[in-house]
Amino acid sequence: MWELGGLMGRPNTARKRRLRAMVTGTSVVLGAAGLVAGSLYAVNTDAKTDPPREAALAGGARGGQNAAQAGRRKAGGGAGALLGPLAGRLGARTNGGYVDSAGRAVVTVTNDGDAAMVRAAGAVPKTARRAPATLNRVTATLRDSMADVPGTGWAVDPVTSQVVLWTDASVTGARMARVQRTARQMGSSVRMVRFAGRLRTFADGGDAIFGGGSRCSLGFNVRRGGEDFFLTAGHCGNAVPEWTADQRGARPLGATVASSFPGDDFALVRSAQAGQAGQGGVNLYNGQTRDITEAGEAVVGQRVARSGSTTGVSTGRVTAVGATVNFPEGTVSGMIQTTVCAEPGDSGGPLFAGTTALGLTSGGSGDCRVGGVTFFQPVTEALQRFGAEVF
Repeated sequence: MWELGGLMGRPNTARKRRLRAMVTGTSVVLGAAGLVAGSLYAVNTDAKTDPPREAALAGGARGGQNAAQAGRRKAGGGAGALLGPLAGRLGARTNGGYVDSAGRAVVTVTNDGDAAMVRAAGAVPKTARRAPATLNRVTATLRDSMADVPGTGWAVDPVTSQVVLWTDASVTGARMARVQRTARQMGSSVRMVRFAGRLRTFADGGDAIFGGGSRCSLGFNVRRGGEDFFLTAGHCGNAVPEWTADQRGARPLGATVASSFPGDDFALVRSAQAGQAGQGGVNLYNGQTRDITEAGEAVVGQRVARSGSTTGVSTGRVTAVGATVNFPEGTVSGMIQTTVCAEPGDSGGPLFAGTTALGLTSGGSGDCRVGGVTFFQPVTEALQRFGAEVF
């Protein structure tokens, strides 16, 4: 039994299924079992959460009588399951898709033939207000002109067919004037948003894993080539070669074997003891843990939850995918943007929906007292890069 501080990974009494990663088009479905997102500190029980918390957490938690058999669903189940394959078929002819307030899968299209195909697949077609090529030109311009401006970022909003360009509180004076000038040049294709706080990675503070003076959260347990590993944030892996479960270094957890940041934000850590991976679940901070059965892609409008040792469980919605974020340490692209709050110490912790693993906590602005925005590294990209599977 693997015990990590205040979180104990309990043996899974349910029958585990271990499936190889299957990558088809833009969707990734992987077999999974447990993961650990541990805590060595007290949980902030006053943290704000999105009110309909159950929607993101639904899917079976260990600790209840029927929990072991609950929540065995396909990644991105329901409306979300349609969006990845449809977006893959449409390619450059769509600005993306989202789950609307009625729970329907909506996909943007540019012609009647694609609309009929989307409708036949069971989703709702919506005519894009702007051509995908137009928004691609906008994001390319922003990459060329804004990558050296920390505190900025952007993503395509499929609901409005605009590129949302955000700035944080650190962008002022000449830098803000530069951002505004660039946005004006692209007209109504760009919508500017201001974040109250400062964009930062969440590597510092009370965490579950320690090394070299840094503290971060353990994300998903994975297996590669018959060996046990775990994932965490790349900005954590860059700084720490050896991880322990205590600040004094007396309880080894593993060694970082690969790390990517900036560009991406994920790291792979070889577990110190064979067989310790897969013995735990996501800590729900209510006396229960959550089995994760697969990994999948996040979709706009989806309700999600994050577990972290500093702030416990927080919930919210996905507001963008494929987002670019210019942190002070460098640019990360392909990110999941959410309304979920997070704080220093939550880096590397898991983002999930029901029993589906979605991402690793990277950074954002704000906190869990006043709210904020948080970005996550998609877990499917890390699994593909490392040739690993959640189990």
